[in-house]
Formats: sequence, structure tokens, C-alpha cells
Amino acid sequence: MKRFTATVAAVLAIGSGAAAQDLSIATGGTGGTYYPYGGGLAELIGQHVEGASATAEVTGASVENMALIAQQQSDLAIGLADTVYAAVNGTVDPFTDRPVDARALASIYPNAVHIVTLADSGIESLSDLSGKRVSVGAPGSGTEVNAEQVLTANGITYDDIDEQRLNFNETADALRDGDIDAGFWSVGPPTSSIINLAATRDISIVPLTEEEIAAATEKEPVFAAYEISGGLYEGIDEPVQTISIPNVLVVNAAMDEELAYQITKAMFDHVDELIAVHPAANDTTVEFSLGSTPIPLHPGAIRYYEEAGAEVPDDLRP
Repeated sequence: MKRFTATVAAVLAIGSGAAAQDLSIATGGTGGTYYPYGGGLAELIGQHVEGASATAEVTGASVENMALIAQQQSDLAIGLADTVYAAVNGTVDPFTDRPVDARALASIYPNAVHIVTLADSGIESLSDLSGKRVSVGAPGSGTEVNAEQVLTANGITYDDIDEQRLNFNETADALRDGDIDAGFWSVGPPTSSIINLAATRDISIVPLTEEEIAAATEKEPVFAAYEISGGLYEGIDEPVQTISIPNVLVVNAAMDEELAYQITKAMFDHVDELIAVHPAANDTTVEFSLGSTPIPLHPGAIRYYEEAGAEVPDDLRP
């Protein structure tokens, strides 16, 4: 994967004496949701934030992105809420010695935990995974972390399953070929690997009960209840109850307040342009953001929310 090359903001004199800025957005790999979402955000900034342009950069995603924000080598970045929270609070390497001085503009959409099986597998609940061959995600991935959290919070350990550590495409192929019984995805819906699997096999997405969701959120407070909408995947016509973890748009705390305000305003006021790029942006709402952002908001973002008539919780104020 191409490593992100830092883009230094160029400040150019223009007729009014204002500054034109070329902003960099740290995203993720080209096969995920971060990169197209970041590309859509870059286009939106170029069209609706006066004097600014932006470029989405390919990166290693959440951990690398927080390091880039810390070093001010990236102007904006997308990251999973648990990674963002840990980086700001210095509770995980490589941020334990130097926490990241970051602020959020918004939580933009959730990664939903999908537990996928074939429709005729007989697996209808989380407890049915015991004794089964289950892909828990690629080694070190957010999916693997989330799968382990959901399972152990509900009394299921890796000793109870035959765990396989496969990436999204490998998990879909293994399900299709009968090599595993179920697989976890933690991803913004809909995702292409499940779409492609559902086009060739009848699938089922295992729902979580209210009790299972409560147990998972007690273990990991950034989890939240979430419904995977019906109709996103062939054969899944009804909503499926699960949990999600927010993805957060972050900036360095040193970002200019007016710029942070203008970016936040442009994103929410023109969210239809983001939805046209990726349907995950259907969840880019003020309500979702204020209910799921794990770190304090930038003062510029707070100004937008207050102008929009929203009540900003005290714990989201710096």
C-alpha cells in the first residue's frame, strides 16, 4: 500500500489578501470506505469552502492517521472511534508517551458489525457460533478487535470456536466455498465483499439481542446499537439489529477556528454530495455526530452545531 506523503498547506496571496489552502485528508486503503468518502469530502471542500482545496491521501488508516494529525502532516483524518479516543488519551501505543492534541469535527458514519453466514447454516444467534468455524477478521484489524469484544462480552472465547483470521474478501470466499461457517465484518454498510457474496449464495446476517448489545457496550463504551437497513444486501429484506463503532473526522487542535467551522458547515449543508459518492454518508447527520463523537469537538465545529440549533453536550466541549 502506498504510504501517505505529507502535503504541506500552501498559503498563496490572492487579491483580497485572504489565503488559499491546499488541505490533505488522511483516509485509508482504496478498497475501503475511508478513501472514497475522503475523496467526496475533498471535492466538497473545493467547491464550498472559499479559498480552499483538498486531496484525499491513501494511508494505513486509523493509527497512522492519528500520527499524521499529531505531526500536523495531515490537515484532516478519518479514524475509528476507539483508536481516536486512545490516541487522544494516550492509552495505546504509539501514543502512550505523547497523546495526540486532536479535536473532532464530527462522527461521520458507523462501522457496523456484520456476522454473516449462509442462509441454510442453522446459525441464527450469537450463541450458535460455539463449535463453528468463524472468521474473526484479518490479524490486527479493527474487525478482529470488534469480534473479540463482542464474543467475550457475551461469554464466548476463541476456545469455543474454530477461529480463522481472514480479510473481508477471504472471508466471503471461504463462506462461498463452505470452508467456514460464519464471518465477522466491521465495516460501513453496504460493503462490496458481502454484496458479491450475496449475489452468488443465499446469506443471513445474525442479529444481536438487546442483552448482547448491552453486554458489548459495557465492555467497549464506544459501541452503540445499530440497525443494518433491509435491502442493502440481496436476500436481506428486513433490518438487522447489531452494534456499530463510529468513524470520526479529526483535525489537530491548532486548526484555525474559521476553517474548522467552514469545513463542518460545508459537510453537513451539502451531505447529499457525499451520499452520491458513498451511501455510508446517509449517517452523516448532526444527531449521529453529537451522539457518538468520543473526543471533544473543535470550537469551529461547535459554532456550526450551535448555529444549526443543536445542543452540544458538555463532555464534547474542550
